[in-house]
Amino acid sequence: MTRPVWSRVLGLPGSGLQRFAIRARHVAVIAVVAALAGFIFTTSAQLARSEGSTSRRASDLAGLVQTGSDRVEELTTSVEGLQRQVSDLESATTTAAIGENPQEIEREGIAAGSVAVSGPGVRVELSDAPESAAQIPNVTVDNLVIHQQDLQHVINALWAGGAEAMTLMGERVTQTTAFRCVGNVLYLHGRVFSPPFVVEAIGSPRLLQASVNASPGVQIFLEYVDWLGLGFSMMEQDLVEVPAAPVLPALKYAVVPAGVNPLR
Repeated sequence: MTRPVWSRVLGLPGSGLQRFAIRARHVAVIAVVAALAGFIFTTSAQLARSEGSTSRRASDLAGLVQTGSDRVEELTTSVEGLQRQVSDLESATTTAAIGENPQEIEREGIAAGSVAVSGPGVRVELSDAPESAAQIPNVTVDNLVIHQQDLQHVINALWAGGAEAMTLMGERVTQTTAFRCVGNVLYLHGRVFSPPFVVEAIGSPRLLQASVNASPGVQIFLEYVDWLGLGFSMMEQDLVEVPAAPVLPALKYAVVPAGVNPLR
C-alpha cells in the first residue's frame, strides 16, 4: 500500500499518525481543563477577598462600637467625679448664701437625680426567651426579645407606685432619661447593654410590686412570659443603692422669634 505523502513528510507510519492525533486531542482536553480550573480559582479568590472584606468591615464596626463604649465609660467616670465636687460646692454655697432648709435641698437633689440615695425597694429583671422557643408555631424572632416598651411599662409602673429613685442597668433614671432598644441591645447614656435588663427602685416594696402587677402593659408582657418563656422576676430588696445621674448636655428647645405672635 502506498503511504500518504504527508505521512512520509512527517516521517511517521500510519499507526504512528493515529497516535499523534490521539495525543493532540489529549493536549486539547488538558488545555481546556486547565483554563476552566484557572477560571474557578480566580473566581474563588475574588469571592474570598470579597467575603474577607465584609468580615473585616463587620469586625471593625464591632470594634468601633466597643471602643466608643469604653471611651464613654471612661469619660463618665471622670465627669461623675467632677459632678460630686460641683454638687458639694453648690450645696454649701446655697445653704450659706440663702439659708435654705437642708432637707428641702436634699429632696430637690433626689428629684433631680443629682444626689445618690439608698433604701428599701424592689428589683425587676427581664430577659429574652430561650432559643428553644423559636420552635413554637407562629412565633417570630421579634416575639423572643425584650423590647423598649416592655422596660417602659415596668419603669412607668414603678413611678406610679411611688418610687423615690430608680436605676436601669445601674444607671440613674430621671425625668430626662432616654433609652432605646435595637434588637436585644439597650442604648443608655452612651453605653451599650445586653439582657437580662435590671430595673431597681427605692420605695415601699408592697406598693411598688402592686403597681407593677396592676399595669396593663406589664400584664400583656406576662402573657408572653407564659407563652414563650420570656424571663421576668420581681423581688423585694432590703437595700437598693441608686447613684447620682451623670451630667448630660443641657436641654435644647424651640423659642418663638422676637416680635412674632404665635396666636395669630
